[in-house]
Amino acid sequence: MRTDSLTAVDVHVHVESDGRGSYSLDGELLAASAKYFRADHDRSPTLEQIAGLYRSLRMAAVVFTVDASTATGHPALSSEEIADKASEHADVLIPFGSVDPLRGTAAVQQARRLVTEHGVRGFKFHPSLQNFAPNDAAFYPLWAEIESLGVPALFHTGQTGIGAGLPGGRGIKLRLSDPMLLDDVAADFPRLTVILAHPSVPWADSAISMATHKSNVYIDLSGWSPKYFPPALVRAANSYLQDKVLFGTDYPLLTPERWLRDFELLDIKPDIRPKILKDNAVTLLGLDKGLPKTLAKKSQHFCITMHNGQHDHAGERRPVCS
Repeated sequence: MRTDSLTAVDVHVHVESDGRGSYSLDGELLAASAKYFRADHDRSPTLEQIAGLYRSLRMAAVVFTVDASTATGHPALSSEEIADKASEHADVLIPFGSVDPLRGTAAVQQARRLVTEHGVRGFKFHPSLQNFAPNDAAFYPLWAEIESLGVPALFHTGQTGIGAGLPGGRGIKLRLSDPMLLDDVAADFPRLTVILAHPSVPWADSAISMATHKSNVYIDLSGWSPKYFPPALVRAANSYLQDKVLFGTDYPLLTPERWLRDFELLDIKPDIRPKILKDNAVTLLGLDKGLPKTLAKKSQHFCITMHNGQHDHAGERRPVCS
């Protein structure tokens, strides 16, 4: 990917349709999220349409779906197909994969295949929609696998528009997207790059603290118009977190044109704007080198052992496990 010709890198773009009548969510959840975001444009563009839009804007986009098939009973779109099709638009699209953490060992195996056979550059998770607590030790083998693969994990945090306005929010539990659950993950897997998606409302201060405290934690600014960003987040992005925040929209729920228009109104220093819009993502994802940042480090496949809910990276002490 030629990053010198890009104006921005959007690290948060959803693929909601496969173009053949299958969608990432069922009709009720799609409608609820569209209503929540007041989306008056196409809610389910195809991957080809997404590529065309971002190419016309001279931007790149990280694209993914969310596999919540166990929790919702709705079949997921194929991350393999998304990655393979994205390779046909490698000038503007960067594929992330999604696996269902509730599938246990099968999810771990799929994650490895998605990287080694389909070239995904990271993973997207939505704890509330997928109905899992990220700091539950049952999911540590998955985080160990992704850490060993040297790619980042992007987690939804904070409030969600999925299920918003429905009775009981369709059973979706917001507490599972408290970013502090990911503080455990970031601490226990220090070589795993954790990206906290969205301003994390109502836990914005927690996300800011995590990104300040841990070098492997970043924040993407998607899902909210910049004019609604918490003031503390704007201050942090404009100063001590200027290298840790990433442009993201949550397209197709929020368009890049709308996000950028509102971003222009924020009092962000001129030398920091390009960092947020492009430079931080280029560095983090290794877009100017052909490899993710973490793949530049020595990568190995770790075995992990469980002791009273704790884990050890056996690969640090013993020969590599396959």
